Amino acid sequence: MFIGRERELASLERLYTSDKFEFAVIYGRRRVGKTALISRFIGDKRAIYFMGVESSARQNLENLSRNIMEFGTGIQADTAFASFQAALEYVFWLAQKERLVLAIDEYPYVARASKSLASTLQLLIDRYKDGSKLMLILCGSSMSYMEDHVLAYKAPLYGRRTAQMKILPFGFGDVCRYFRHFSGEDKALAYGMVGGTPQYLLQMDQRLSIEENMKNTFLNATSSLFEEPENLLKQEVREPALYNAIITAIATGASRMAEISTKVGEDTSVCATYMKNLTALGLIRRETPYGEKASRKSVYAIDDNMFRFWYRFVPQLSSVIGRGASDLAYQRIEPYLSDYMGKVFEEICRQYLWELLLKGESPVEFRELGRWWGTDPSTRSQTEIDIMGEQDKDTALFAECKWTNEKVDAGILETLDRRSRIFHYGKAHLYLFAKKGFTKGCEEAAHRMGNVALVGYEDLLEKIMEDR
Repeated sequence: MFIGRERELASLERLYTSDKFEFAVIYGRRRVGKTALISRFIGDKRAIYFMGVESSARQNLENLSRNIMEFGTGIQADTAFASFQAALEYVFWLAQKERLVLAIDEYPYVARASKSLASTLQLLIDRYKDGSKLMLILCGSSMSYMEDHVLAYKAPLYGRRTAQMKILPFGFGDVCRYFRHFSGEDKALAYGMVGGTPQYLLQMDQRLSIEENMKNTFLNATSSLFEEPENLLKQEVREPALYNAIITAIATGASRMAEISTKVGEDTSVCATYMKNLTALGLIRRETPYGEKASRKSVYAIDDNMFRFWYRFVPQLSSVIGRGASDLAYQRIEPYLSDYMGKVFEEICRQYLWELLLKGESPVEFRELGRWWGTDPSTRSQTEIDIMGEQDKDTALFAECKWTNEKVDAGILETLDRRSRIFHYGKAHLYLFAKKGFTKGCEEAAHRMGNVALVGYEDLLEKIMEDR
């Protein structure tokens, strides 16, 4: 079942219909669905698809040659071109009179083995692009390699691409499209466990409960997800042990740079470099209070739900899981699930607010959304706002998100209203999001105030699934 990626497919189709030379760069983390996207795009087109392997230049050249010859003759042949230049020059020749797609998947494997490949591509593009109908796609999972050796200013191929796409995990709406047979609450729990990475979504069985799915995946020593984060780090970075320690520190409560460096036993300068790489991989993010560009109050959080769930629960239970005691492991996790889902629900609510904005249904035309924390001058105590977004100096929205089994009462709304007044906007629009709805008192208070939207989870789910 293929879901999502409508914008990416539409962009590729626009390039394809130009009928002139096009060069698209597609990159993103492993398991995120890049190959599925390319396969979907070229499914009804004249195309040569080649996946690089982590082997020698000769092996990759033989594989590429085989794919080209099979496309050109319709039969398998063992004959190899003398060089990558000869092979690619032949493809450019084939594309003189007809639209042709050449997709090189896992390009970094090929380019690392053949150091001159990028320069060869540069030469051939410059030589043939004006009279060519070739659409070239280079795709890679090594984020750093694609950014440094394909997209960067000093890279040989810089300035040749006509499009680039960074493929990200699915948002909650597309995840819900996939999990059609889960209940509304289970959709959120599943998203909290595996995030929006397609390969991880496939590990979930919608015929089973969330509890059974958790036991079959994260709490099962033979499951691919049991060791997935550590295996992924080994593929992406050179020193996985320190990266692993940093993510573990963040997952277990350390959020500031000083706290993280203390937990892992390294200087902050060392940690900063590693955390920059983890941020580039999309595994952690740096947050500053909304509206503050540079702040000593900056904190770090895990930016991928599967990593966040795994590091929060699995390592500390690895011995129990290794002994096959998945029931016991689940019993130790279950009391903390609601608290864990709090941050997940905040992200879901942010996506809902963006959905409103893009559909022209938001009362506030914000430019960005974020979290704010700091000192409340009226109480002189530390406080926090889950979500806020500014339209201009006079108008903003503020939101509180509650993933609890109790209905939200008027006290929560009063607190949000008081916190919104810290900023002195002329027009403040308040949103309360709740898993189980609102008390009658809260509904009456919202009606009196007139600037409040109460959004229950089921209503949120319905809105975020519209047009999908």
